[in-house]
Amino acid sequence: MRKNRADKSEEIKRMPVKEFRALGLVQEINRRVLHPCGLALEVIVDKDTGQETFGGVWDYRDDPEGLVFGDDNLSLEKAESVAKMVDEHRAVRKEQFGWVVQPIPKEEE
Repeated sequence: MRKNRADKSEEIKRMPVKEFRALGLVQEINRRVLHPCGLALEVIVDKDTGQETFGGVWDYRDDPEGLVFGDDNLSLEKAESVAKMVDEHRAVRKEQFGWVVQPIPKEEE
């Protein structure tokens, strides 16, 4: 049976933005998905408190080459962290659902 967290009565767990960024998820979502589309997920760090929040999505879709990080803003450690997280769930998702990335259902004609 497929688990659908939205159908559960238990409270949704939330990760702090700071941890989400530190794990490399912001970098990899931007690098792999958003930057090639000319978009970027922004994280704002409060200079006084260090609290991190999502600021919004930068929109440079009119820029033909999209966005890129400067080399000094990329972290191999963060990329490997995200790859490890995916790998840790890969076998169970494949066994449980038959896929790792959820497929889009075909439209009925």
